[in-house]
Amino acid sequence: MSGSMRLSQRVNQIKESATLAVTARAAEMRKSGIDVLGFGAGEPDFDTPAHIIAACKQALDAGHTRYAKPTHGIPEARAAVCEKLRRDNGLNYKPDQVIITVGAKEALFLAFAALIDPGDEVILPAPYWVSFPEQVSFCGGRVVTILGDEAGGLRISPRQLADAITTRTRVVLFNSPSNPGGFAYSPEETRALAAVLSGKDLIVFSDEMYDCLRFGDRREHLSFAAISDEWYAKTITFNAASKSHAMTGWRVGYAAGPQEIINAMARIQSHTTSGTATFIHHALVEALVGDQSHVETMRQEFERRGRRMYERLCAMQGVTCVRPDGAFYCFPNVSGAFARLGVTNSGEFCKKVLEQAHVALVPGDAFGMDTHVRLSFATDPKTIEEGLDRLEKLLGRR
Repeated sequence: MSGSMRLSQRVNQIKESATLAVTARAAEMRKSGIDVLGFGAGEPDFDTPAHIIAACKQALDAGHTRYAKPTHGIPEARAAVCEKLRRDNGLNYKPDQVIITVGAKEALFLAFAALIDPGDEVILPAPYWVSFPEQVSFCGGRVVTILGDEAGGLRISPRQLADAITTRTRVVLFNSPSNPGGFAYSPEETRALAAVLSGKDLIVFSDEMYDCLRFGDRREHLSFAAISDEWYAKTITFNAASKSHAMTGWRVGYAAGPQEIINAMARIQSHTTSGTATFIHHALVEALVGDQSHVETMRQEFERRGRRMYERLCAMQGVTCVRPDGAFYCFPNVSGAFARLGVTNSGEFCKKVLEQAHVALVPGDAFGMDTHVRLSFATDPKTIEEGLDRLEKLLGRR
């Protein structure tokens, strides 16, 4: 573009979300009459629990349709976040250390905007969530990627983390359980990573969206901020009701951390979104402090689905896979099947699978690993079985 239609440099360097792009392409194919099975979206197939919906209706009937006061979260919602973090994470925050946001994605963006200056470095373990590098770049930061070792379950080591730190390091991203990797760090592994960061002038962004969705021998979750007083003072914890309470479309998330940073995030929010809808704040209260039985019901079902998907993927030619410890993703290495399909990267692989098997996957290059693809098992068992049947027919069995 030229002249008045020229776009900014910052927006020109931002890529479209690969996960949303795959979901949109699959929807287009379905509209044209093609039976596409989608493993792209990280969205529970469960309905939002009835008691949460009822709380939202009650808030609407009570007239809670004006601006939230304050914008960054009504007192009841921020108190509910404090209760959730105390109950599930062993973290004691005050409401003025909490911000309610338009999904956790906004919380992360606000935090980057509040802390990153041009040239600051953000350490980002790969595989990583698609929006992390884009948000860092938008705020002028520089991404320093650490590649997870497949032999170690895609987790990074303390030595790798120590080697990545420089005088420009401003933020370290920590995501457990991982989107897209499906792996989780044990409490011991989390403490070991914290040990190499101790004494450094940096902030940890701890993305704990899937803290309630952990499986097998990785059930125990340790929040980064709960490790010690040092990390309580230097960590921002991000979460939402999206995954654990099947509320993706409600667009409500939250962050908790040092009050000075939370206040800075709130200032930016006041000039951008003005926060999420007030009646949804009331739904969040019910989600976090009301009946929690649905969380365990979903966790158990996701664990069953994940085990089944993992077993079937491992039986396919050219595919290896790390067993999912949490969240609802498998992240297999499919590079051994590239030659069979006549492709050279994950994007071409996913295109070929979509065209020939009518199965929608997300290419791993969007997550920092071009040898892998992501499959979500947050869909019904019938779709999982049929989709894997199609993929197996295309790739063959071992």
